[in-house]
Amino acid sequence: MRLSAFLILTALLWTSCTLPRRTAQATREHLLRDSTLAQAHVGIALFDPAAGKWLYRHQADRFFVPASNTKIITCYAAMKHLGDSLDGIEWQDLDTAIYLWPTGDPTLLHTDYKSHRVADFLRTTDKPLRLVTDAWKTTPLGSGWSWDDYSAYYMAERSPLPVYGNVIRWTQSVGRKEQPTHPGDTMDIFITSEPEVDWPVDFTAPDPRGRFSVDRERDANRYIITEGRRDGEMLEVPFVTRVSGAALQLLRDTLHRDIYPVKDFSESSVSRKRYVVRSRPLDSMLRPLMLRSDNFYAEQTLLMTARKITGRFSEGEATDQLLKTTFAGMPHRPRWADGSGLSRYNLFTPADFVWVLDRMRADFGLDRVQGIFPTPGTGTLRSYGPDLTGRIYAKTGTLSGVVALSGFVRTDSGRWLIFSMLVNNHRGSAADIRKQFEAYLREIMKLY
Repeated sequence: MRLSAFLILTALLWTSCTLPRRTAQATREHLLRDSTLAQAHVGIALFDPAAGKWLYRHQADRFFVPASNTKIITCYAAMKHLGDSLDGIEWQDLDTAIYLWPTGDPTLLHTDYKSHRVADFLRTTDKPLRLVTDAWKTTPLGSGWSWDDYSAYYMAERSPLPVYGNVIRWTQSVGRKEQPTHPGDTMDIFITSEPEVDWPVDFTAPDPRGRFSVDRERDANRYIITEGRRDGEMLEVPFVTRVSGAALQLLRDTLHRDIYPVKDFSESSVSRKRYVVRSRPLDSMLRPLMLRSDNFYAEQTLLMTARKITGRFSEGEATDQLLKTTFAGMPHRPRWADGSGLSRYNLFTPADFVWVLDRMRADFGLDRVQGIFPTPGTGTLRSYGPDLTGRIYAKTGTLSGVVALSGFVRTDSGRWLIFSMLVNNHRGSAADIRKQFEAYLREIMKLY
C-alpha cells in the first residue's frame, strides 16, 4: 500500500519536472531553432487558466507588432461596451424633421446581411431627414497604415455612416458574339458595379495575361479598369468617403430620398428623447470580423466603442480611456494605434494577449468565444488540419515580416490552455511559419 502511494507520488513528481523541459524542447524544435525563424524575434506564452499558472514563457514580456492579433483587443472592448446588439442609428423628432446621429455601424447595406433595419426605418419615416456628423474627430485612414494600399480591398476608409462596406464591387462579365475559332477573336466585355455609380471610369489596354483589375485614384472616386478574360470575376475597391459626400450620395440613391447633412447643430429642446434603431446582434458582426480578419469591421467596431464611451469618433481618446479602465490589468501597457492591426505602431506583448483572452473567457464564457473565433478548417485557419477543428480557436495575424497566432487550445487530456505566439522581422515564408505553429500546438496537445 505504502509502495503504491510512493510510486504514484514519484510518477507525479517526475511528470511535473519533465513537462516544463519537454515544453521547452518542443519550443526549440518547432520555433526557436527553425531555420525560417533563426534571425527573427519570437515571443511565446502558454497559460493554464484553470490552474492560474504559466506553463511556458519565452520573451513573453517583450513588445511585438501583432498585426491582426490586435483584433482580439478590439473584439473584447466591443463585447464589454457595445451590449448585445449594435446601435444602427440614433434619431430624434424635432417637429420639422427627423435628425439622425450616425453610430459608425459597418453593417448598413453590407452584402453580408439580407435585412437592414436602419434602411427600412429611413425609408418609412415621412419627415425630412437631417444627418448630424459633428462627433467625427478622426481621419478616414488610420495612423501608421501603408499609404499606397489605399485602393486595396482590405483598407476601406473609416466613416461615421458607412454604406456597402465603403467599397464598390466591380464585376466583369465576358461574352462572345459568336463561337470563337482562334484565340484572337474579339469578346464583349461588360463591367458592372454594386452599388451603381456614375463616377468617372477610365479603361486601359486589356491585360496581356488576361487579368482583370480595378484601381482608383488616390484622392478621387475615379476608377481605372483593366479588362481581363475571366468571366464573373469580382473585385472590391474602396471609395473615397470624404469627397462630395460619397457615402451619403449612395445612401440617397438606394433609399430614393434626400438626406441633408447638418454641420452646426444645437438641439432646440434638450428634453426631446433620442431613440435608437438596433441593426443586428453584436456577435453576427464580430464573427465575420474574426473569421476573415475583416479590417473594416474592426476599425468601425473600435470607433463605435469610442462613441459609446467618449461620445466622439476618436480612436485615440477611446484607447487612452480603455487602457486606463477595461485593460488596466494588462501585464504591460501596450501602444494601441488602431482597431484592425494594419498599423505598425501597435505594440503588444504575448502576455498581454493571454491576459485579454483569459478575461474574455472569464467574462463571457468559452462557448461564446468559440462562436466568434475561427477554428481550423474555417476562415483564416482553413489551412490548418481538419482534425483540429473544435480543438483550436484562435486569431491569426500577418503583415510583411510579421506572423501571429493567439487563442485557445484543447489538449488530449481535455484541458483548455491559452497561448500567444508572435513573430517579428522574419524573412521567410509566412505559410511555413504557420505550419510550425500548427506542429507546435500539436506537441502541446500531447504533452498536456
